[in-house]
Amino acid sequence: MRNYKTQMEAAKKGIITPEMELVAKKENVDVQYILKEVACGEICIPANINHKSLSAEGIGKGLRTKINVNLGISGDLMDYELEMKKAKLAVEHGCAAIMDLSNYGKTNKFRKELIEFSPAVIGTVPMYDAVGYLEKDLLDITAKDFLRVVEAHAKEGVDFLTIHAGINKRAIEAFKRQKRLTNIVSRGGSLLFAWMEMTGNENPFYEFYDEVLDILREYDVTISIGDALRPGCINDSTDAGQIAELIEIGNLTKRAWEKDVQVLVEGPGHVAMNEIAANMQLEKKLCYNAPFYVLGPIVTDIAPGYDHITSAIGGAIAAANGADFLCYVTPAEHLRLPDLNDVKEGIIASKIAAHAADIAKGIPGAKEIDYKMSDARRRVDWDDMFECALDKEKAKEYYESAKPSEKHTCTMCGKMCAMRTTNKILSGEKVEIKN
Repeated sequence: MRNYKTQMEAAKKGIITPEMELVAKKENVDVQYILKEVACGEICIPANINHKSLSAEGIGKGLRTKINVNLGISGDLMDYELEMKKAKLAVEHGCAAIMDLSNYGKTNKFRKELIEFSPAVIGTVPMYDAVGYLEKDLLDITAKDFLRVVEAHAKEGVDFLTIHAGINKRAIEAFKRQKRLTNIVSRGGSLLFAWMEMTGNENPFYEFYDEVLDILREYDVTISIGDALRPGCINDSTDAGQIAELIEIGNLTKRAWEKDVQVLVEGPGHVAMNEIAANMQLEKKLCYNAPFYVLGPIVTDIAPGYDHITSAIGGAIAAANGADFLCYVTPAEHLRLPDLNDVKEGIIASKIAAHAADIAKGIPGAKEIDYKMSDARRRVDWDDMFECALDKEKAKEYYESAKPSEKHTCTMCGKMCAMRTTNKILSGEKVEIKN
């Protein structure tokens, strides 16, 4: 029987948990390093005691950049089978986490099936589920009602919960003074803002934060402190509202750690490229180096249909400058609920960003697969190239859609292939270009 409640409590006591051992093995680092960083909060291992199918992942300092995949039903598209296919696709591609953002009806049946199936870390936003779960209009929901939904998700086995605890009355004052272009774009944040304005009450997740932490501690749930005032366009990035909330989140981070609750801090949003590094430094400074979970960031607002690319650009810069966890963005962002192909495109784009950042950060072993790919390209070994590719199927499909007349080339260069030419000369062969 466990003689600790949470991974953080165990680490503070010097107890190496099975989850710590697994993370150390996956990351190829000493388990004592994991123990030390979990104890101080710079690494978290989201691992609900009721998530029995979990293959634990570490997020934070010195570890590979992790990727989260969002899915879930909406009122306009209720296809549970499709959402489960998305979850299976995410697992197949090695994504560390899946967030169920279902926001319509009784969502717990799908959530329980997802938790039972998934070896990936599972996250949710209880605020989305409050109206459906409680069967009340927003105005009629009480502060205690919101806590009931948090407990329900925690009890079911969710590993991390996004709780928008930082949008208190002080942060809202800063937001209102700023007169933003896109106001509040966080779905959970906007609902809380509406509830606070309609009732005149303080944010219940802020007012009753200690009670929230007690619930999370009971089930070893990591709190992902949501950024309700994240910028929704590059015009609004790094403004007073965003920073006012981040200051509150820093205080909430320390309070969570004091109760041995692990923390993720959620970040922007839409951010111009030249501000991304500063945003990463601000979070690390104000939130005591807690693992940073960024939603993008999207670097330009004019690319609907291609926001997996705008997000990958921002995600690579963010992770290279300290972000630890990337929330994928699909081509459907700002337009519709993503389909299965959108999800795959979003995953691959995010994996490119994460891997590029890991190379830049010098994560041990990150460059090994690039070395293998380069060696395969030098040898013009297509099978080995496909094996090294992030998307093996697409790479092979592209090559085979226009096969060259000679195997050791492609239709781009043919017999003028630089690799072919150099290989032949170095092996003492004659180069013949003429057909």
